[in-house]
Amino acid sequence: MFRRISVIAILLFFVFSLQGLAQDKKIEVAPYIGYTFSEGVDVDVAVSPGDEVYLVNRISPTSGFTWGFTVDYLVGENFAVGFLYSDQSSTLEARVQGGEKLSVVDQNLRNYHGIFTYNLGDEDSPMRPFFFGGLGATQYATKETNGLTVDGGTKFSTTWGGGVKFYFHENVGVKAMARWTPTYIKSDAGGWWCGWYGCWVLSNPNYSNQFEMSAGVVFRF
Repeated sequence: MFRRISVIAILLFFVFSLQGLAQDKKIEVAPYIGYTFSEGVDVDVAVSPGDEVYLVNRISPTSGFTWGFTVDYLVGENFAVGFLYSDQSSTLEARVQGGEKLSVVDQNLRNYHGIFTYNLGDEDSPMRPFFFGGLGATQYATKETNGLTVDGGTKFSTTWGGGVKFYFHENVGVKAMARWTPTYIKSDAGGWWCGWYGCWVLSNPNYSNQFEMSAGVVFRF
């Protein structure tokens, strides 16, 4: 419920802002669809959903269809700040000792990121390549599957990407982009580092990566 209220509030803010900014064409709204290739992290746990015990050495979200949108406010001819939301259909998959893969539970991977975009070319150019980066969170929203419920979670993530926009009208165009989203999951001990003033345990951060390819329409107000 909080997620839905947050998304609606953000949309309403930008919609009402259009009234004062429409003459300057400072806002770009771009809904899109695409496909995301997802990968997981290595683990070392034993699970017992029934009478059998499984030794799980990797958990991964499966790849799947994605939809989302970006909303950008142009603060200059080339620079924009905005918000990105995406929702990927997925299934949590466990790889057990021996290589067998087990489907655990259906889930959606949702990205919430504040983004900063740099657009190449002039403001009125019909084609504008762009690059962006952002900070936010990835939510692993699980669903009950075959009577099994698995707790999801929300983790810190960054997002990085780029693409190109083609305007066939001053207010309407198409947008294609590629995006990489590394999500921090956990850290494993990676050895020791020692100096003259003591020793510390080193850690190796584990990230679950999403690689998204998408395209959509862009509206400029």
